[in-house]
Amino acid sequence: MLRTLATALSAIALALSLPACAQAPKAPAAAQDADPALWVVKDRDTTIYLFGTIHVLKPGLTWFDEAVKAAFDRSQELKLELVMPDPAAMASLVQATGTAAPGTPPLSERLPAAKQAAFRRAVTDLGLPADALDRYKPWLAATQLSIAPLSKLGYDSANGPETVLTEAAKAAHKPVTGLETAEQQLGYFSGLSDTAQIRFLESTVDELPTVADQMQRMVGDWAGGKPEALAAEMNDSLKDSPEVAKVLLVDRNARWARWIKDRMAKPGTVFIAVGAGHLAGPDSVQAQLARLGIKARRVRY
Repeated sequence: MLRTLATALSAIALALSLPACAQAPKAPAAAQDADPALWVVKDRDTTIYLFGTIHVLKPGLTWFDEAVKAAFDRSQELKLELVMPDPAAMASLVQATGTAAPGTPPLSERLPAAKQAAFRRAVTDLGLPADALDRYKPWLAATQLSIAPLSKLGYDSANGPETVLTEAAKAAHKPVTGLETAEQQLGYFSGLSDTAQIRFLESTVDELPTVADQMQRMVGDWAGGKPEALAAEMNDSLKDSPEVAKVLLVDRNARWARWIKDRMAKPGTVFIAVGAGHLAGPDSVQAQLARLGIKARRVRY
């Protein structure tokens, strides 16, 4: 089965979430040490750090310290998957790419009959009308259904590495740029075939009951510096959908590796932070770099 939560967390879906579900006030979380994986690529006058992220976290994980903080402090610039546009511009992009064409049957009716009731139930469980997502393309409905429940579980992008790193970079007057644009990332999803998008949505509906357990395992592997275990959770299931794997993982990793190779020709130190699923497995950014003759070394700490 395609692990849709992992797929959503590896791309732009977090920026597309429905309004957060209401949460009861929670007591401050106790600090918990996390040591996520970090890699470095170096030559005589250029250093590039590769840091894998999970885009939403619960409060209390202390990961921005030790080797990660030292590497960030040494860097002159921060490179993310993308720098988010302002909310109005993002909303316009989402509407342009994620809304079905006029005359398209309601999304709930495009799913197999056996999935339709579960789909409507998933939507109403978010406090929305049953037809609230019917004008969406399947990929947008799938990503929103995958991500929206996480806020109810206590996960928040405000605690995520991208937010923390961006704020630190701005405070230190370091430039922050993206490897991709929002238009590109939305285009990757929207460009999937209709068959792949429907299957993506079907798998989302199937997986919703296990979202809490999936997320707990992924965060545990990330915090424990276990990239291969994280890859098994996030990427191995993409084998069931070669089209999704190629578009959302393999091709992007290859492009980023070529960017790194080109950047190595210019002196300086760069801190790159991308979804952790891109930095593990046989098609990882590091594997793509190796095919270009460049070795990434794990930073032990």
